[in-house]
Amino acid sequence: MAKKLIGVDLGGTTIKFAILTENGEIQQKWSLRTNILDEGSHIVPDIIDSINHHLDLYKMDRDQFVGIGMGTPGTIDRDKGTVVGAYNLNWKTTQKVKEQIEEGTGMKFSLDNDANVAALGERWKGAGNEGDDVAFITLGTGVGGGLISNGKLVHGMVGAGGEVGHMIVKPNGYLCTCGNRGCLEQYASATGIVHIAQDKAEEYEGDSRLKAMIDNGDEITAKIVFDLAKQNDYLANTVVDEVAFYLGLAAANLSNALNPEYLVIGGGVSAAGDFLLKRVNENFKKFAFPTVRTSTQLKLAELGNDAGVIGAASLARQFM
Repeated sequence: MAKKLIGVDLGGTTIKFAILTENGEIQQKWSLRTNILDEGSHIVPDIIDSINHHLDLYKMDRDQFVGIGMGTPGTIDRDKGTVVGAYNLNWKTTQKVKEQIEEGTGMKFSLDNDANVAALGERWKGAGNEGDDVAFITLGTGVGGGLISNGKLVHGMVGAGGEVGHMIVKPNGYLCTCGNRGCLEQYASATGIVHIAQDKAEEYEGDSRLKAMIDNGDEITAKIVFDLAKQNDYLANTVVDEVAFYLGLAAANLSNALNPEYLVIGGGVSAAGDFLLKRVNENFKKFAFPTVRTSTQLKLAELGNDAGVIGAASLARQFM
């Protein structure tokens, strides 16, 4: 009897769950709102209850499963199965996640950083085509990443491997939440794009719907910037050009170091699609080392919101 996997994608607003075949096909999925009250102390019990409830609901036994994998924000100790410093979950102190979930569900459990897990998902079932060398950049409210080299995630010494959002793309540029200046995250995240738009609108004197909206105090999102750029708004296009410049530079630097088969761009901002990718690619070609330019291919992510649960489930395959 082929066994199944459970994938959990833990985020600041939602916890997504899926039951998958061992080949990564999703059979069931559901989600919960993340309850971050009381120092995030309800999160792990909620995950345990939800898994147990759904196994009863689907009339499934524990021994039908290989195990559970989870992606989470914060700093992870993979051996101990603990998480610390996940501030969007209110987890300020060390959380013994593995110990609690294994005890509460009776299944084996493994966890990793949420961006790493999304990278694993795209590599396994998405744009990475099961390649041994895949780099993944996710553009959301922040910029995260996961690097797969020789078929393995690059974790680095203390788990900070793959922090591509904190590559410096503009020395002495915008101040980042990490304390440095000029990080990619400040230029290519959804919030960074709005920041660039607001700064450019101040200097711009010409005709622009984007400028009118900003001057009027209307709420601006990255999506609005891209939509206006697609409608040939001049100011919006200069914003997209700047974002694509920094992303192309970062993609080239990353690829010059790792020479992945694919560099995959995902996250909410990547919904701008080929409109963004084409411009990123032009800058990538400009900055990439000649042999990297002809071998590494930039692609858009293919799994959308499912990358997290699919990648998380893949962590449980180590128990097979």
